[in-house]
Amino acid sequence: MQRILEQFSGAFAKLTPMAALDIFVVSVFVYIFIINIRGRRAAQIVTGILILLCAYLASVWLRLELLRTLLATLAPYSAFGIIVMFQSEIRRVLARIGRARIFTFGGRLQRRETADEVILALAYLAQHRIGALVVIERDTGLKTFVETGVNLDARLSRDLLLSIFYPGGALHDGAVIVQGDRIAAAACFLPLSMNPARLGQLGTRHRAAIGITEETDSLALVVSEETGKISVCAFGEIQHGVSIEYVEEQITKHLSQPLAPTNNDNSQMEIRRS
Repeated sequence: MQRILEQFSGAFAKLTPMAALDIFVVSVFVYIFIINIRGRRAAQIVTGILILLCAYLASVWLRLELLRTLLATLAPYSAFGIIVMFQSEIRRVLARIGRARIFTFGGRLQRRETADEVILALAYLAQHRIGALVVIERDTGLKTFVETGVNLDARLSRDLLLSIFYPGGALHDGAVIVQGDRIAAAACFLPLSMNPARLGQLGTRHRAAIGITEETDSLALVVSEETGKISVCAFGEIQHGVSIEYVEEQITKHLSQPLAPTNNDNSQMEIRRS
């Protein structure tokens, strides 16, 4: 027992302030990575990697030479495999780091009347059960997704939004991307959320809304054409059946408060069948 205590004492004696900072930074990166893969297909891949690692340690311990040799041969290629398998998660982590306030260059809804135009349009669309998807840019630029649609660069207005999402129109199927007080593009294609917990619960429009907020800090507003309910998506989470007043509150909050969602916000977000 005394020997163990002496070993611990020696280890703590080597813990310098820089070493503690090093451990803290690594812990933060590991935490961010775990948060990003939780509930996703990547979590199953991590579990598989851990199982292979345990199998390798067991083969060394039990002297299973054939298994050890096989796993050791595959090990040098594992780094490339991890990069390929986790490319979306790595991209998402880097995007979150780059979205820190000191690096922000994105636009804002500068005027209150601009937000009001969005609210008026959503109220009409919900009342008449017209499907719609509006994405409001924040700090992360959405130019990549703007280029997938029809460029408009038009001043945002209620009437223009209603014209875009009018059933049977050429632009009603895709998403509208709002930059500042202008509609940058319509009929845009967005990445679909691949979270296995949501694949069987949500339609394409809602999965696209979640997908864009998983990769960017934008706010996505969805109107279901089946129920007429409005959904709000932010930070990869979705809340269904919200009121117009709540949507207005979320637009204001999303564009004016700190980037990271609070625990209360996350506890309110839930997945329901649209």
